[in-house]
Amino acid sequence: MEHQVKVLITDAGYTHTLGAVRSLGRAGFHVTAVSPYRGAVSFFSRYCREKVISPDPQDEEQFIEFIGKRLQKNPVDLLMPVGYLSTVAISRHEKELLPFARIPVAEYASMQVACNKQKTLQLASSLDIPSPRGYASIEEVAEFPVVAKDPCGAGKIRYINSTREFERLDLTGYLLQEYIPGQGYGFFALFNRGKVRAYFMHRRKREFPVTGGPSTCAESIYDEEVKRLGLQLLESLRWHGVAMVEFKRDDRDGLFKLMEINPKFWGSLDLSIASGVNFPVLLANMALHGDIEPVFRYDTGVTFRWPFPEDAVHLCAHPASGMEMLRECFDERSRTNLSLDDPVPNIIQIPRTCSRLAGLIGNGGLRYPHGRPGMRR
Repeated sequence: MEHQVKVLITDAGYTHTLGAVRSLGRAGFHVTAVSPYRGAVSFFSRYCREKVISPDPQDEEQFIEFIGKRLQKNPVDLLMPVGYLSTVAISRHEKELLPFARIPVAEYASMQVACNKQKTLQLASSLDIPSPRGYASIEEVAEFPVVAKDPCGAGKIRYINSTREFERLDLTGYLLQEYIPGQGYGFFALFNRGKVRAYFMHRRKREFPVTGGPSTCAESIYDEEVKRLGLQLLESLRWHGVAMVEFKRDDRDGLFKLMEINPKFWGSLDLSIASGVNFPVLLANMALHGDIEPVFRYDTGVTFRWPFPEDAVHLCAHPASGMEMLRECFDERSRTNLSLDDPVPNIIQIPRTCSRLAGLIGNGGLRYPHGRPGMRR
């Protein structure tokens, strides 16, 4: 009887983890999903064969100890981290875990550069890759708005429209950058010890928060400049595993400006799979067999939507998107993560969407949770 490959995947609560679980399960892998939360959405997928409650990866020591013991007692062929904290922790402790499973993540030295926006921008500068202008202090700012970003991780940003507004907020340790008006683009890739094995690109159509955040709807595209810049960055790090490089196309000069490197699986993973680049399966096969045939072709013009909770929240924050969403319902090139063969995860997302909306409305964070970039002045 042929051995069924076992995969342990982290962060079962994320929507894009659900996409990876479905993808691996449909390809015949035995998937065990891990999360600190019993209600993690991937636990409800028919393709999740085992559900495991773990410590929160915010407690790195306990999380790694738990994963190590789990791998020893319940062997798997492959450990696949998804979330930021899980990926960084597993990269840092890779040598401790490697005796028990294959782990396709970047070396920690490369991970440290990709995880720290300041180090990423220094690398970009050395490679002549355009990026937003940075400020050492608010006194250097000659033109608002500016963006304050946590140098590590994702999602912690604030738009600042005046010196007075900055002084009212506690932004100690944050990076200050000029605000780049324009649309978001992503370069996504799988690398094998510095050699690209698959890539994909998209542009954001809708996002939440509406001022800039994860995609709620995105479209597959191909752009030679996005590819060149993304490859240049990741090749310089001799990357291994998956990563996303995020850009904004500056409305003022048309240049792609680097926002950050996301050193892990990304929120719009379903779109790449629907377009013909099945990153979870490619990553698993590369880790298991040492290498894969490169995948450099995919369908462009494919639109993907995540109705619950992502696009529903966007709609409530920006009702003018309603007509565009309605048109997409009748577009044969438009896809969603609603699955007839695996409906339960989507069903449970509906009441959770309502709960999230109520929370955002209650705390005033529906329209502009990170602040609103005002007119440049």
